[in-house]
Amino acid sequence: MMFIRVLAVTAVLIAVACAAPRLSLAADPLENVVLLDLKDGRVTILLRPDLAPKHVERVKKLTREGFYDGIVFHRVIPGFMAQTGDPTGTGTGGSKYPDLPAEFSNSASFERGTIGAARSNDPNSANSQFFIDFAPAPFLNGKYTIWGQVIDGMDAVDKIKAGEPPSNPDKIVKMQIAADADDASKQAATKVLQAQQ
Repeated sequence: MMFIRVLAVTAVLIAVACAAPRLSLAADPLENVVLLDLKDGRVTILLRPDLAPKHVERVKKLTREGFYDGIVFHRVIPGFMAQTGDPTGTGTGGSKYPDLPAEFSNSASFERGTIGAARSNDPNSANSQFFIDFAPAPFLNGKYTIWGQVIDGMDAVDKIKAGEPPSNPDKIVKMQIAADADDASKQAATKVLQAQQ
């Protein structure tokens, strides 16, 4: 009987040991960091699945599909925000996926560098478009979904060409999940994360 118990405990320990690498991969902090390359530099964005899990899942999916690469900033209002994520560049387009239900939060607010999901008058119409706030926008609190926060590179965001739409608008050069990036980018993103702690 004791031998059977020892075998059972050993089997459990082996199972846990085998699962450990998968657990650590799933817990990779770089999985919730987006690297947004603009003409004036790299922007590091911390995703907020704690606030908006469905929106974060969509952003990751579209980013990994290369959806955002080359998309223009079609609406840029100085002192307010820069909006992008529409493949048509008109402000009326989205991805091939269904719209998302609102994930409004009362535990976070729109500050400089906050990333919000753009939508129409329908609260449940966010899809692929998003905006980055240049300054605090408390009037958006509880009315728009927050899915991320710029933690480095706002100087590059500040240089996005203004207009509604801008003439010859700036584009997203590349957008990627930090966990998928090259080693140098992963190391840089890790340093940015550590500086936030």
